[in-house]
Amino acid sequence: MIIRNRTTNMNIGHIEKQHKYKHTVIMSKTKKITVENTEISVILQHGTDDFICLTDMARYKDNDPAFVIGHWLRLRNTIEYMGTWEILHNPNFKPTDFGRFLNESGSNS
Repeated sequence: MIIRNRTTNMNIGHIEKQHKYKHTVIMSKTKKITVENTEISVILQHGTDDFICLTDMARYKDNDPAFVIGHWLRLRNTIEYMGTWEILHNPNFKPTDFGRFLNESGSNS
């Protein structure tokens, strides 16, 4: 989330993260890179993870990025990847509940 200065309503270029027990504000810069004639936004954060815009990447395949991302999110490999990420990074993750989503996911064809 981009934080705005409350008195002037100007973008001050910070990203705010909420954690269960702490609150941090991280300096970030948004840059654009061009890949195969497609501009892609990248958020660079000092000392933490960087982010790349999936919507911009999906626009390369189709002018309707929601369709591309929606299709990608239904693929079994994507759901397996998200499950693995959750197991590694989310101590409250419930693998049993996740199994239902995985069983309902489509094939990769």
